[in-house]
Amino acid sequence: MAVAEIFKSTLQLVFDDGIDPTSGKQIFKTKSFNNVKTEATADQLYAIAQAMAPLQERSLYNIEREDSSEIQG
Repeated sequence: MAVAEIFKSTLQLVFDDGIDPTSGKQIFKTKSFNNVKTEATADQLYAIAQAMAPLQERSLYNIEREDSSEIQG
């Protein structure tokens, strides 16, 4: 049976950067935080993101977590 083990986790805050005047599409800027503990829960990451959002120039649009796993058999 194969087992997946998370070895790297990144927290990404996605910010609204307005509308592109030529295309009319919304622009997003992403700020990434590497070396997040792999055992951090979604609630913990959400709380951190909510605490950091007011310190930024742009308004928070989304919170994302990116995990990298190693699969072993």
